[in-house]
Amino acid sequence: MTTRENPFGQVLVALVTPFTADGEVDWAGVEKHIDDVINDGADGIVVSGTTGETSTLTDPEKVRLVEVGKQVAAGRAKIITGGGSNETAHAMQLYKASEKAGADGVMIVTPYYNKPTQSGILTHFRLIADATDLPVILYDIPGRTGVPINYETIVRAAKHPNILAIKDAKGDFSQVSRVLNETDLYYFSGDDANVLPHLAIGAAGLVGVTANVATRPYRQIVDAVNAGRIAEATAAHKLLEPLVRALMTHVPGTVAAKYVLHGLGRIGSPRVRLPLVGPEDFEAAQIEDDLARIGEIPGLDLSNFRPDRNAAAGGALPKVAGTTR
Repeated sequence: MTTRENPFGQVLVALVTPFTADGEVDWAGVEKHIDDVINDGADGIVVSGTTGETSTLTDPEKVRLVEVGKQVAAGRAKIITGGGSNETAHAMQLYKASEKAGADGVMIVTPYYNKPTQSGILTHFRLIADATDLPVILYDIPGRTGVPINYETIVRAAKHPNILAIKDAKGDFSQVSRVLNETDLYYFSGDDANVLPHLAIGAAGLVGVTANVATRPYRQIVDAVNAGRIAEATAAHKLLEPLVRALMTHVPGTVAAKYVLHGLGRIGSPRVRLPLVGPEDFEAAQIEDDLARIGEIPGLDLSNFRPDRNAAAGGALPKVAGTTR
């Protein structure tokens, strides 16, 4: 059983990065969105993660997201920097810069594309964790990285004093239970459809895409589970199912989340950076059809949703192309 104090929070939003219509970071929009989700119950914010379009953010933008997040949060929520790199040395540089900028923790994704062995994955994690004093969340998402973090690797990584948690987007519930039995790691659900099942078997919280739109309902689910009110949590989980489907099944979650947030007037533009593009008409129609199936969800008002397919069409390049190193 985990005995260390959770340094990350429980309702962590995998934050979208609002852009202007021409693809630049909308810094005022970033501030507003962070403030909105914290006011709705988020106690952790993951900036520059996959949902934040880390692959097309420059390093200076990633560091500034930490700085802005810390300023806006003002102690109300932890700011975790995600993303990293599939180059170990580059990841170490990014996380050192993020620590200097004030990050409260780092989330290290499994090296992608390289397809390293488990020994290479473990070395990557350990060297990055050695390079920072911040608490570390490992991110297991083989659907994007091409390789899973095996059970034995998780157990070995958990012995590092800075590696305190894992975000699970793999869906292997037997492994979750086994790791919870054998380590002190905090488990975070990284699959929006599985948040409640993960919590029910001992996960500490969630790192969610849908939480960009529905932070308060996820806060209610976590609070209900904490209090042992599983029937209440289950009812809330069922109400959110069409929203999770709308955001997570038709286009990448970033694209759908921005489309919906813009339609609700919560961000100024639904723009994403290429090679991501906004939903095509048939995809937008699927998202809208799922939204129309949503009933009344406490803490979430969708009545003012006004989709703008024209604003979402296509993708953008930033006007000033920044280097990644």
